[in-house]
Amino acid sequence: MDIATRVYNHRWKLDPIVRSLIDTDFYKLLMCQSVFTNHPDTQVTFSLINRASHIPLAALIDEGELREQLDHIRGLSLSRGESTFLRGNTFYGKRQMFRPDFMEWFETFRLPPYHLERVGDQYELTFEGNWAEAMLWEIPALAVLMELRSRAVLGRMKRFELQVLYARAMTRLWEKIKQLQGIDGLRIADFGTRRRHSFLWQDWCVQAMIEGLGDKFAGTSNCLIAMRREVEAIGTNAHELPMVYAALADTDEALAQAPYQVLADWQSEHSGNLRIILPDTYGTEGFLARAPDWLSDWTGIRIDSGDPATGAETAIRWWQSRGQDPRNKLVIFSDGLDVEKIAELHARFSGRVKVSFGWGTLLTNDFRGFAPDDGLAPFSLVCKAQSANGRPTVKLSDNPHKAMGPEDQIARYKHVFSVGKQSAQPVIV
Repeated sequence: MDIATRVYNHRWKLDPIVRSLIDTDFYKLLMCQSVFTNHPDTQVTFSLINRASHIPLAALIDEGELREQLDHIRGLSLSRGESTFLRGNTFYGKRQMFRPDFMEWFETFRLPPYHLERVGDQYELTFEGNWAEAMLWEIPALAVLMELRSRAVLGRMKRFELQVLYARAMTRLWEKIKQLQGIDGLRIADFGTRRRHSFLWQDWCVQAMIEGLGDKFAGTSNCLIAMRREVEAIGTNAHELPMVYAALADTDEALAQAPYQVLADWQSEHSGNLRIILPDTYGTEGFLARAPDWLSDWTGIRIDSGDPATGAETAIRWWQSRGQDPRNKLVIFSDGLDVEKIAELHARFSGRVKVSFGWGTLLTNDFRGFAPDDGLAPFSLVCKAQSANGRPTVKLSDNPHKAMGPEDQIARYKHVFSVGKQSAQPVIV
């Protein structure tokens, strides 16, 4: 595929960025089914958060075009082929991962309305409604904003400039893949949907990983690409679940138990490699110190904030303290990874634990240095649950730069979860 020519032609007519409801991360569908079952009446508000406030999204992206793209997504529904894929495929060794009642609902699903407002040089974009419905806006909304920002920069470039740009980006990625080829026992997946350069580019990256890494490539988080390229759909759960469960807690005691209730509900539905703990929502060390014994039997842990080596060492000590052999446990690294960090972490922990990597933005959006004023460099854009049934949500993270929520509630959560001094890390993406 000549991506440069496709990009050049984007300027002539509306080219939908999101063309399928399953152009989303696999974990969103797994979590959606859990929410559909366990919290069918919870009302949640999601909001866009641009952590890189120096990037003026509203000055770069035309509001009319943004609305066209969002309106297009609201008209999407599951196709027959997509339904067959979700109903009949084997995920994580399990057939019928998605229950019939959930699939019947999803097959008639349409995304709910959105609220968009320009405030200065930024957009306020929010989604409100039933949790199972509103949550499915997160990934497509982020994909639209990231790609429209890319198109705004690329639209000022001529045909041969685009050809050279994509040739350089392809070369950069292939050089990264060549470095990864030399890592024995590597297991790596694409986690790059939410902040990708574009759908076409993510699809190209996955194809490059398939060819270049073979069995080292575990699959992709993107359901549509997994279906089209016949690779594994990868993903478990995310911070959204404990954030909303915690917001619904009526007392400090219930708040302290909320993260474990999330995993109790998850355990009742999933087994094997889907039993992965994400411990950092309210601080990894405190979470593990208070964790019930049954959690130590789970398959592994995902490290998604703070210093990744510190997080893995903490997990190893915790497993040892609970009588578990860390060599039988899986550690998934997924925060701000690039080739050098992947190689470093693999060398340090291979043989001590089972190591895997979810490679995100710097796989699917590494155009650093390729445009004037570095206008295509990736940046941190998120869409998070802000409230549940009218109560604010809070995230503390192992990196205070990723914390979110009202200041008084952040202080309360730090007290309840005994979060001490934290080490700030740069938020790369």
